[in-house]
Amino acid sequence: MTFWDAVRDLDTSHAIFFFIALAIAFGFEFINGFHDTANAVTTVIYSRSMPATPAVIYSGFLNFLGVLLGGIGVAFGIVNLLPVDLLIRANTSIALVMVLSLLLAGIIWNLGTWYFGLPVSSSHTLIGSILGVGLMNSFLSGNGINGVNWHAAMKTGIALLVSPLVGFLAAAGLFLLIKSLIREPRLYTPPVGDDRPPTWVRYVLILSCGSVSFAHGSNDGQKGMGLILLVLIGFLPFHYALDTNKPGEAKNVASVLPEARELLADKILESPSLELDLDCLEKRLTGKASFNELKPEDRWEVRQAIYRVELAMADGESSDLKRKAVRKTFTGAIQFVPFWVIVGVALALGIGTTIGYKRIMVTVAEKIGKTHLTYAQGASAEVVAAITILLADFFHAPVSTTQVLSSGVAGTMAANKSGIQGGTCRKILLAWAFTLPGTIVLSGILFAIGRYLVR
Repeated sequence: MTFWDAVRDLDTSHAIFFFIALAIAFGFEFINGFHDTANAVTTVIYSRSMPATPAVIYSGFLNFLGVLLGGIGVAFGIVNLLPVDLLIRANTSIALVMVLSLLLAGIIWNLGTWYFGLPVSSSHTLIGSILGVGLMNSFLSGNGINGVNWHAAMKTGIALLVSPLVGFLAAAGLFLLIKSLIREPRLYTPPVGDDRPPTWVRYVLILSCGSVSFAHGSNDGQKGMGLILLVLIGFLPFHYALDTNKPGEAKNVASVLPEARELLADKILESPSLELDLDCLEKRLTGKASFNELKPEDRWEVRQAIYRVELAMADGESSDLKRKAVRKTFTGAIQFVPFWVIVGVALALGIGTTIGYKRIMVTVAEKIGKTHLTYAQGASAEVVAAITILLADFFHAPVSTTQVLSSGVAGTMAANKSGIQGGTCRKILLAWAFTLPGTIVLSGILFAIGRYLVR
């Protein structure tokens, strides 16, 4: 069954809302692009290393490449925040309201903070919106706070909390190291008039701008993929439950089931439901080469069984190569992103990056510290931001480019004893502090209203 065959199975009203939801999801990523552009281009524009127009085009292109080449691990960190079986257990109209509510909440918050020039985290915005609909749906269904995958939420929360601290300390440390090794006064004073950086510094700033842009695309682009996957799973669950594009995938999963039983023997004794999942997979997949051979109604059952077994395999993986190989087989069956989604997100983020940067750029360059950004401060903050985000990609952790870079700028200001503007930093910190609860409440309210209207 192709994508269009799956869409044709929807009734007319749900098909219309499906395409509206897709458009809003791509719109969120477009807004994410112009909301976060300033993080990459501030230093090259303020240092006159590049004119504004070439800088944002360069940044947009590197964002585009970052999405294409960045992988999908972070995307499924986002998908797994919301127990996606909620989208299946709910009727189609409720799933529709759930997806639209989290999309609209994210866009409203991002546009509002951009208007006021506040460099807040699009990651916080998206994650808060997902948590809000999950919690409200669970509350209205009488299930308390079980509508969120708290294990995944905790991992994401730790990454978002730790990364700004890393940015602050590492950027401050790198700045002090540069200052101790390179005795060139021009690097440590704000540019004046038509002053330009030395040639080698200019190349460092351009390279660091490109690195932050690529890293932003690789990390934030995956969040956009995760958002679109929630739309696809919500509307077309049987089509996107399993990777049906790889012949032999079902056979591969069936072939590792005996090893999985052996590796999970202790866990099976503690959790009999795990054995039921393995039995289900053996029954459904024996003799089948492709997931296309499964009945559509069986695909979600198989998907969830694979997910639970894969999760159980995660414990002890780092020290067991056999366990790693078996888990990779399970992961490959359920963690996939259609190529058109990757390209669409890359275009949305890349094009969005080329506009809207001025409001937040002024905040980052002029209003965090009591003096304007210097060449050495900009390079230190951006190098640290790029390395931090790329490391986060490696560990499949969604972090905020905005938080890491803004914290890095503040760290260099503190290290240089330039002073930090308390008023601006308080506004940024308040925006960061309120983004998560604010979007949780906003998406929860939107979902409650929508659910009331469609019940």
